[in-house]
Amino acid sequence: MDFQRMIMFGALALVLVMLWQAWLEHEGKRSAAAPTITATTSTITTTDRSATSTTDDVPVAPTAPQAAPTSSQASSAVPTAEMLPTAGRIVVETDLVRAEIDTYGGDLRQLELLTYPVAVDQPDESFRLLNDKGADLFLIQGGLLGAEREMPNHHTPFSTESHNVRLALGEDSVSVVLRWSSADGVNYRKVYTFYRNSYYVDVSFEVDNQSSSDWTGYQYQQILRTQVVKDTGGLGFFGRLPSYTGSAIFTPEDKYQKIDFEEMYDANLARQTPSGWVAMLQHYFVGALLPRDSASYEFYSSVTSRDSAPRYHIGFKTTQPTSIASGASGALRTQLYVGPKETQRMIEVDQKLELTVDYGWLTPVSSPLFWIMTYIQRVVKNWGVSIILLTLLVKLVFFPLSAASYKSMARMKKMQPRMKTLKERFGDDKQKFQQAMMEIYKKEKINPLGGCLPIVIQIPVFIALYWVLLESVELRQAPFALWINDLSLPDPFYVLPILMGASMFGQQLLNPTPIDPMQQKVMMALPVVFTVFFLWFPSGLVLYWLVNNVLSIAQQWLITRKIQAADN
Repeated sequence: MDFQRMIMFGALALVLVMLWQAWLEHEGKRSAAAPTITATTSTITTTDRSATSTTDDVPVAPTAPQAAPTSSQASSAVPTAEMLPTAGRIVVETDLVRAEIDTYGGDLRQLELLTYPVAVDQPDESFRLLNDKGADLFLIQGGLLGAEREMPNHHTPFSTESHNVRLALGEDSVSVVLRWSSADGVNYRKVYTFYRNSYYVDVSFEVDNQSSSDWTGYQYQQILRTQVVKDTGGLGFFGRLPSYTGSAIFTPEDKYQKIDFEEMYDANLARQTPSGWVAMLQHYFVGALLPRDSASYEFYSSVTSRDSAPRYHIGFKTTQPTSIASGASGALRTQLYVGPKETQRMIEVDQKLELTVDYGWLTPVSSPLFWIMTYIQRVVKNWGVSIILLTLLVKLVFFPLSAASYKSMARMKKMQPRMKTLKERFGDDKQKFQQAMMEIYKKEKINPLGGCLPIVIQIPVFIALYWVLLESVELRQAPFALWINDLSLPDPFYVLPILMGASMFGQQLLNPTPIDPMQQKVMMALPVVFTVFFLWFPSGLVLYWLVNNVLSIAQQWLITRKIQAADN
């Protein structure tokens, strides 16, 4: 029994240790060499074009050395707000997003998600994913590269005919057209196309070559991001929830790979690939670049303003040139995904973009759990009820194992008087006590490890569901009932954690009492320890554990009564 108790204690401790490590995983990666910015810093100006104040962030054309600076790349000095070119904003609104495109550079500078409020208590304020003001920069840039002639990049002043574009009723898409012409007679159009009920955006560079020679060029797209440390108050001494913020890439050769800010600061990325995507991730949301119309790309990263407020760039450039004959036209295309990590939307392009919903090493368990919860939710229309029904399904699946373990524990509880007699007989001779105890187990056909199964089999499901609740944007701000209006956040009144602790204490009363006084104290302390930890866990996870405990208590009580009745 002592050995069994130690196994159970170890299993419970393992849950806490693994979650604790996950909680702190990204907190320990702050590089002393890579400066970070606080959310209240003033090192970055708040002018609209502060995010593109230098020209050293333009990648080099793949087949030629760095071209001489052109009129659109004239200075590498950091200009003040007065030195920046004048530019206007194009506001685009669809049923899902409100975006702003700057005519200076043609960058996608701001994007708000109209159906995702900032917080439950701020339903009218949309969450802003892309941003070009303040310290927390997150925007998408792009352009064309070529050494032989001047080409537009994200420092080029474009012109446009409209500054307010809205998706009208009955329309499936809406486009924004930016124009620029070079001195040698090449006309360029940068076209953004937004779609109804979609977070995908098509971007194309249309080239009308009216010059006297063939046009040859390459396309690049990149994401600019700063690393900002934000105050995440309300999570107590445990710190903030472990959500990854940084870049990621996917290639057919190396699959999904995260590249955090520290790695980007230490070394630039240069990865040749025939396809894939690059992205910047944050909790629940993603901005991704999905290349098109080429068979060869280079995924790259760079860091500018290293010594003050580093700006991290990750993107791609085509390495196979596009040629357009004199008098002909052509286009270079790419696709963006800027929005929530909604799995059903991201699988539409069949490029493994759904891997940005990262459940970690338990993805084989987490993904089916989320799939089942999704289908349940479609019927019950409540994620909390979906968690309860999922818990019931898990208990049904593991019913045979749980029933066998509870029977073993009931028999062991019945043997407690004999164990106390053995303890008194052998005193401090633990070896003889263990031998005699094992002989009794063998004679009575009791499996000393049987009582551990209810805890052990829950560990992968528990941790997998933890990551589902943490990573799935579908559960962000998902209400349950009464005061629980966001299952992804801790219970504001700590009712669920306290009930969960009480249910664990109830389970202790049904289990055999350890003979060793120290183990008795340890086991009785576990409900208190778990309650303290669960105070800051997502309420959806606490709900799962509470319902699981209640079902376990009911099952164990019925089995114990049945065995007692059979013995009488």
